[in-house]
Amino acid sequence: MPEGEKKFDFSEFFTEGQYQTQTEVLEISNKGKSITIGIPREENNDENRIVLVPNSVRAIIGHGHKVLVEKDAGTKSNYSDMDYSEAGAEVHPSKKEIYKAQIIIKASPPTIDEIELMQEGAMLISPIVLPRMEQEYLLALKRKKVIAIAMEYLQDESGCFPLVRIMSEIAGMTSIFTAAELLTYGHGGRGVLLAGISGVPPAKVVILGAGVVGEFATKTALSLGASVRIFDNEVSKLMRLQNIIGRQLHTSTFNPVYLAYQLMSADVVIGAIHSKTGRSPVLVTEDMVSKMKEGSVIIDVSIDQGGCIETSEITNHKKPTITKHGVIHYGVPNIASKVPRTASMAISNIIMPILINAGNNASLEGLLYGGNGVRNGVYCYKGAITNDYLAKRFGLKYQDINLLITNKFS
Repeated sequence: MPEGEKKFDFSEFFTEGQYQTQTEVLEISNKGKSITIGIPREENNDENRIVLVPNSVRAIIGHGHKVLVEKDAGTKSNYSDMDYSEAGAEVHPSKKEIYKAQIIIKASPPTIDEIELMQEGAMLISPIVLPRMEQEYLLALKRKKVIAIAMEYLQDESGCFPLVRIMSEIAGMTSIFTAAELLTYGHGGRGVLLAGISGVPPAKVVILGAGVVGEFATKTALSLGASVRIFDNEVSKLMRLQNIIGRQLHTSTFNPVYLAYQLMSADVVIGAIHSKTGRSPVLVTEDMVSKMKEGSVIIDVSIDQGGCIETSEITNHKKPTITKHGVIHYGVPNIASKVPRTASMAISNIIMPILINAGNNASLEGLLYGGNGVRNGVYCYKGAITNDYLAKRFGLKYQDINLLITNKFS
């Protein structure tokens, strides 16, 4: 260093101006209403995600709202209690304190006991897992007059389902990685490598559905070198997928005869059918499964809506597979929970703006009145069942949410 030249000090750079007179900043009043949001620790041992990550909590609190987090709620997603405390949240060891909040948000449906802890007229934002839902669950929500919103039915301005889309991106990629693992000999599979090598053909992957799950499953399978077949009854979706991939793909509509033919030689089947209202349609019968190769793998991503493969059953991350007719079935409904930190950040990006807008609208009920997207997710509103499919399934009276909201604000 030349003589007389001052050495650059980074500490001076970052503290420069800290003790100088600052420009006066006038306070801007918050015209919205402050709301209290509760994030309980998940009782479901198979759920590793958390709905709001610390960065989103910080943003929500910055808008004048209050966030309560149960102790260790973010541990499985590698977020500590300290992370939430530093973001401005109040961390409580008591679950009862969390359920005093006006809005409860969860990554999995609450238990009956948890619903009983909720304040009357409170709001619940969580997924609904149709195969596991029981009438008692809905009756508990009715008794508490809870406004229950299903995350997966939330819509954006274009009519798309943002949470389904982002979880579908994760599920599509994860399903292929999971299938590749299950095909190995150690997991009871055929001992087949998903990608082909010199002189050996690749594994054959059949994907049912050309939506977002199908799109990302296709991208991942092709990138690994697998041979892919995609089925969907909407030709426009198949055309869109080919445009995204940038080349001609082996596609077909759901012709039962041709589908059965392809399944007989498939190494992997990915079920990726999403229903906008209720149960996914069953596209693969037990007879079709019985004719598949022994040691082949079925990943039914549609299992959270009942499954699109007749032999599928709900499993969990501790025991993720069952075997029927010699075929390995993977039916974990929250497949994105295999990568909980990534999934938590993705969910948080969608839920955070809704909660902030709730404050700007004075209440979440005001948000329901102002936008069809959030209203579309409501399946129980202050003692009324507002989802037609659930009402018919459990023999309960159905009431139109649009009429209820109109009467409320008229």
